[in-house]
Amino acid sequence: MAGPWFRPALFRFLRDLARNNRREWFLAQRERYEQDVRGPALHFIAALAHPLRRVSPHVVANPARVGGSLFRVQRDTRFHRGGAPYKPWVGIRLYHERRRDVHAPAFYLHLEPGACFIAAGLWRPEAPVLKRVRGFIADNPDAWRRAAHAPAFRRDFRLGGDSLVRAPGGFPADHPLVEDLKRKDFIAVQDVADSEVLAPGFDRFAMARVRRLAPLVDYLCAALDLDF
Repeated sequence: MAGPWFRPALFRFLRDLARNNRREWFLAQRERYEQDVRGPALHFIAALAHPLRRVSPHVVANPARVGGSLFRVQRDTRFHRGGAPYKPWVGIRLYHERRRDVHAPAFYLHLEPGACFIAAGLWRPEAPVLKRVRGFIADNPDAWRRAAHAPAFRRDFRLGGDSLVRAPGGFPADHPLVEDLKRKDFIAVQDVADSEVLAPGFDRFAMARVRRLAPLVDYLCAALDLDF
């Protein structure tokens, strides 16, 4: 693709949606959403499929209109009753092929005016998954340090998510990696400027970050006996 994957109209629509987050408004603007947001996002996802296979044949970039890598714009009303019905951002998930069998690590791209970022890892894993990852870190500390704490990695990515106040059960408070064992989420994040999203080479930009984040995802896959 010669031109940019996303145009300024993407962020204009998302800002307008944030100000007019109502079903009537969205339905009237549906053509804008398809043309400026959903269509470009699906083309972008399709462009990542081939280079992503060179990073891992087990991680999927799926440009399906429903059930693929692109998150639905509608919120889950079970958890947002009476609130804004739409997400004023774009979420793209490059997911593990076994995501339906286990809470697997993934790569994630978030497009929101002034708040774009790329991330990877495990977000809000269930208790059994959390326990397995913590145990794996305790048993394989050096590999975890290389994947999550290498100086070059930490210059560009920060570890995010929530943590326990105290060491989790079964781990001593003075464990050398206690701050990591306290984590409820195992994710690394890098902020992305809106201008990068609108640049012609954003696919290459995103894939360069995916490759940098791959050792972390590989480590988490190993913790869960998943191929990477």
